[in-house]
Amino acid sequence: MARPEGAPEEPAAADGTEPVTAFLARLTGLLLRTSGEGAELIAREVPAVGRALGADVSVLLVMDAVTLTVAVPGAPARTVIVRAAPEVARLDRIAALKPLVADVCAGRAGAAEASARLDRIEAAPAPYPWWLKLLGIVLFSLGFAPLMQPTWYEVGTTAVLATLAAVLVVASDRVPRLARVLPLVASVAVSVVTLGLFAGDPAHGGPVLLMLPALFFFVPGDYLSAAAAELGAGLISTGAIRLVYAGFLLVQLSVGVLIGVYVTGTSTEALFDTAAEADLPRWVLFASWTVFTAGTVLAFAIPRHFLWPLLALVYLTVGVLSAATVLIGETGGTFVAAVVLAAAATLLSRGPERPPRLLLVLPGFFTLTVGSLGMRGLTTLAGGHVVDGFTDLLELVLVVTAIAVGLVLGATLVPERSPAAPPPPTGL
Repeated sequence: MARPEGAPEEPAAADGTEPVTAFLARLTGLLLRTSGEGAELIAREVPAVGRALGADVSVLLVMDAVTLTVAVPGAPARTVIVRAAPEVARLDRIAALKPLVADVCAGRAGAAEASARLDRIEAAPAPYPWWLKLLGIVLFSLGFAPLMQPTWYEVGTTAVLATLAAVLVVASDRVPRLARVLPLVASVAVSVVTLGLFAGDPAHGGPVLLMLPALFFFVPGDYLSAAAAELGAGLISTGAIRLVYAGFLLVQLSVGVLIGVYVTGTSTEALFDTAAEADLPRWVLFASWTVFTAGTVLAFAIPRHFLWPLLALVYLTVGVLSAATVLIGETGGTFVAAVVLAAAATLLSRGPERPPRLLLVLPGFFTLTVGSLGMRGLTTLAGGHVVDGFTDLLELVLVVTAIAVGLVLGATLVPERSPAAPPPPTGL
């Protein structure tokens, strides 16, 4: 992958600022490219690393760009602009960056050594071959399918549809042009196959419920909640931009489903949101979260030795969500589950060799299924079911807020141990 773009606003100078600025720009670019779950790492770690290297760093942050101003005593300050599109495809890089940042902040690595280690992180291949990533996306969808409809038919159709979606994802890794329109292409393909082959009998549930597990890899529920959490944490511009982007992705997926409806000649009234009668045994529902977590590890390139703590957090989140929902309702249960997830992930992340908090939160967060509500609401509206559509969208707003406030509260109750205490970044 190409290094992040930097645009110095003054000519390069042969002084101590140069290597520090170059390293910080590259570190920021890598963090920005992997910041689909939020910008907290950039806001906290880049100034801390700069201070450890003897520089005073200020950060001006938006979703897809960071302006760094680096000042080393005795040398003129330099300003660099770093741009990158956020995503979460290579979480192995976030895991590798954590010990590097810890070593720099502890004084065990200078700018030259840190830059060499960053070279190795950027050049390292993905931890899993393409066919394991494909399998991971299928398992990720299969594990999620019973949450949509606990039926064998849902699981069977998801196996076919998720394979189709996974093939497109793997192909987009090799064809950049496809990657630009991947959510739209995937939703059209899944919609056409679902309506043409699997949605003939209303007893199997609504077509959107059959499509959603296969499209869950593309649904921006993580962006939605990260945006709300950033707004709650005071990163106004970053959160607002991410919120708009998440909304755009949801609309793109919904448009793809509608194109499939038109291509197959299906009436939009078929986009109802009725679930089929459950026929899955409880042990399958319990085991599905193990399948889901294993799929998450493979699909998002998470190092395999992190599987067990991720699995523990997924079951903890599901257990708390189920128990709290019975007591105080779905929105309240989601809030409590988010608080517990954030607090537990923070505790488990303490230590340079532990998984990063961002990585630990991700699988547990997916169990809260916030993004699927948005897509269900939009497609149900397009099908003419106005009341049901707005009900889903209202629930989306409530759940997004509950998750975001819960994550912020959990992080407040159990704060991370930072190697340094940098000043907060300034939002545009």
